[in-house]
Amino acid sequence: MTQPTPDILTTFEATYGRLVSVAMPVPSVDLLAFLASAEGQPRCYWEHAAEPIAFAGVGAALDLTAWGADRWQQMQAYAQAVFHHAHIDTPDPAAGPRLFGGLAFSDDFLPDITWADFAPAQLLLPHYQLTRHGDQCYLTINAHLAPDDDLDALRAALAESLRIKAATLADLTAPMPAPHAPNRVAYPTSFEGWQRMIDAATGRIRAGELAKVVLARVAELRFASPVEVLRPLAWLRAAYPHTYRFLFEPRPRVAFYGATPELLVEVQGRQFRTMGLAGSARRGRTPEEDAALAAELLHDPKNCHEHQIVVERIAATLRPLVSELTVGEMGVLALSNIQHLYTPMHGTFPQPMGLLTVAEHLHPTPALGGEPRDAALALISALEAAPRGWFGAPVGWVDASGGGQLAVAIRSAIAQQRRVWLYAGCGIVADSDPLKEWGETALKFRPMLHALGVQQEALHG
Repeated sequence: MTQPTPDILTTFEATYGRLVSVAMPVPSVDLLAFLASAEGQPRCYWEHAAEPIAFAGVGAALDLTAWGADRWQQMQAYAQAVFHHAHIDTPDPAAGPRLFGGLAFSDDFLPDITWADFAPAQLLLPHYQLTRHGDQCYLTINAHLAPDDDLDALRAALAESLRIKAATLADLTAPMPAPHAPNRVAYPTSFEGWQRMIDAATGRIRAGELAKVVLARVAELRFASPVEVLRPLAWLRAAYPHTYRFLFEPRPRVAFYGATPELLVEVQGRQFRTMGLAGSARRGRTPEEDAALAAELLHDPKNCHEHQIVVERIAATLRPLVSELTVGEMGVLALSNIQHLYTPMHGTFPQPMGLLTVAEHLHPTPALGGEPRDAALALISALEAAPRGWFGAPVGWVDASGGGQLAVAIRSAIAQQRRVWLYAGCGIVADSDPLKEWGETALKFRPMLHALGVQQEALHG
């Protein structure tokens, strides 16, 4: 991974100082309980049942934003500068400081009323970070050393603050996954409007302008009181453990959260892994029906074609960057209410690459944009009624090595006081049927609706 330029490093350290991070082992603590103890502060969260590392962060030692077409390069430079001269004291590298955040789907993102508190790119360094690595748990504190500060004195002060904070952890209790039950659920795009969108897209595809485009629609929920997002997150953790559950809450009661099955990319040194995820079907009501639906999905021409477009584009994007690429066999990734066609990929770079640099090459894959990319993005902009904001974009974390994980922010919601917006999309190819695609997006809305207390009879969108 390249180092930050001297000019960037000098400017950054003059503005923010140098990072000092101290960690200590603590007894096991529920991550959501840790977040619940810090209501009113910036909060972030990352967890997946099959991943060795999960963490939650509260407070903001650093809040970095980037605007403009070069937002990816700005954030990569910021991440390098944060950690370049950092003083990190930790018993386990996994307990080291992490920047957490994401980027908007589009380079020309402008905050509207829904996304007013979000930047085109934003990374948060928590003041306190609770990390679970396997069966070990660590508490980390992050702060910044000004040019005239004494390093040893600051380390001692941070260690004392850490001990005081650690003493409070034993009394924390996890939030209950009790639903809020909204007063109103609305779907701004009518089926007739959706049908016009799909017909316009398939017409362009049949004319040879593009091979695939992903179109999304929105559900809007209104509540009697502000939504506490830890409740739906607790529900999603129980119901969808094998997803990347995430939370990015830069302001009180303004939060982007979700439970996505899709990894954009993980980078550790020269090693990386990613996936193609496209093509969907519902789960069966019995084991026999479930197996039959999975087999049908694996052999369905429309879904397999849509999936292959995604896999081929990801592989073609990576090949010029890597020394080795392995594309696995296509299979089925089964979640509680839906199953997807899934192809794992992994490989090696000739030299270490920064996570954000790799992600810039990949985003958006045809799983959320289309193929070819530019034509698909132009069509999305022309047809979709609501801006996507951070929906379908990278969200995740980067560590001191420049590696980390970024997921694709699907099965997600933006909560703003008493209102919540959900997003769901589906891949459109030449033979897509508007009614079937409407049903697929309804299926994708369902986890987030259920987590918010919407009952089955209200799932009419």
